[in-house]
Amino acid sequence: MARYIGPKSRIARKFGEPIFGPDKVLEKKNYPPGAHGQNGRRKKTSEYGTQLREKQKVKYTYGVLEKQFSNMFKKASNSKGITGVELLQLLEGRLDNVVYRLGIGRTRSAARQLVLHKHITVNGGIVNIASYQLKQGDIIAVREKSKSLQVINDSLADHGTNKYSWLEWDGSQMSGKFLNRPEREEIPENIQEQLIVELYSK
Repeated sequence: MARYIGPKSRIARKFGEPIFGPDKVLEKKNYPPGAHGQNGRRKKTSEYGTQLREKQKVKYTYGVLEKQFSNMFKKASNSKGITGVELLQLLEGRLDNVVYRLGIGRTRSAARQLVLHKHITVNGGIVNIASYQLKQGDIIAVREKSKSLQVINDSLADHGTNKYSWLEWDGSQMSGKFLNRPEREEIPENIQEQLIVELYSK
């Protein structure tokens, strides 16, 4: 499966946010990369540039490439709801994202690896497709053979209690339930989805 494998700290510095997870480099250098990053001598960004930047940030945040993102936007725009919100709900409903939200993986990238390596089940069956769209009531669990993996247990220990109202976590079973699609105000990411809608409407 294609995915972004380039420099992550540089991208996080570009957006000024830890979009790939905690980043020590970003903490030390909280300014854009490049010769003029620290003193801010950069051209004023155009409206199109601002919209494009927001789309890129969302793609990097959720680990989605251009074709996937475009297809998700088309699906969101064909739905009855608000396009921007529908897009974010589709992104939040991806299996790799939910594995991350439940704390099974420390980052979305780590969660994606767990899914691809068949450590995760959905409704009792192994699913190794990171982009798999979850439906209301789906049960996401750590595969029985994988429950002793140190990387999973360490991540769950660091995650603490369930932080998201649209998910339910059972620590004794190492399983979670996708209760419903989150409302916009429940999604914690710093995203201006309307800019993306405006970009695609040009």
